[in-house]
Amino acid sequence: MRKVERINVIMRYINNRAHFTISEIMHEFDISRSTAIRDIREIEAMGMPLVAEVGRDGGYFVMNNSVLPTVRFTDNEIKALFIAFMATRNLQLPYLKSRHSLAEKLLGLISQNQQDDLVLLNQVLLFEGTNPHNPDLLDLSDLPHPMLEQLIQILLKDRYLVVTVEEGRKLQSYPIYLMRLYREKSAWQIEGFDLEEEKRRIIPVDNLADVKPYPEKKRISKKKIVEQLRNQEEAVNLILELGPKAIAQFKKYHPLKITISYTNPYQTTAILKTFIHVHHPDELAEITSWLLFLGEDIKVREIPKEVVEGLQGRVAMLGNK
Repeated sequence: MRKVERINVIMRYINNRAHFTISEIMHEFDISRSTAIRDIREIEAMGMPLVAEVGRDGGYFVMNNSVLPTVRFTDNEIKALFIAFMATRNLQLPYLKSRHSLAEKLLGLISQNQQDDLVLLNQVLLFEGTNPHNPDLLDLSDLPHPMLEQLIQILLKDRYLVVTVEEGRKLQSYPIYLMRLYREKSAWQIEGFDLEEEKRRIIPVDNLADVKPYPEKKRISKKKIVEQLRNQEEAVNLILELGPKAIAQFKKYHPLKITISYTNPYQTTAILKTFIHVHHPDELAEITSWLLFLGEDIKVREIPKEVVEGLQGRVAMLGNK
């Protein structure tokens, strides 16, 4: 652990205790006595009001009604924070206005030289989705779906929900246990367990009209939900071996449910195992397009004939163009 990081962690450790000793600091952070003493003296110099107790069982305590001094950031930590902000522009992430105010507060903590570095980085670093004609770090044009923050606030308290979605011109409500909230293909999706039909359900956040808690008396236990999902797991019907080029494509994009297992320490070969719903036209079309996206650096071990037919059809269409 680097010194600046260690001191910040020690400060939080100290502030959460009524009393501490040098020995406790040594043991907790695996440092020598001399290093522990130097860190404590530096923390005192930063303004934390520590009171020393003399004697055999002596130690330190923080003076009452005191607060932690300002957290310090290294130059590289500041760059890491702002590059993270820059890299997540135009992704429709929640709490955009809070990210805006957070960035302003961070700017107020750093020196002019550090601010100049960030301005330069903002000018030369462009990430996927960034508008090169308006690469403003504090741009508020990246608003997510208005229901997204409301959904997050509710699920933090309760994951048993009734979600109402727009389907065509009608509203349809589903009682679900929310398992995941994820972003795929630039769109937010809810993966939930339908509590009435007792099956997995995917719901686009863009279609949400309302979210509210599900009545407790109608709920299924989490244990039963896990058991139901385990019983519904499909047998694997697609097995592929991936080479380095296919792995690179996989990292660029892959459907959420599909994972790979590396087969060598250098992560240049991998195996992919999954189940394809061949009777679901949308999923079949998506998988067919994605397999073409992976390229030629794959070796097929097992594949449904419907997927093969789909691939042949897509290749024939491309050849006729």
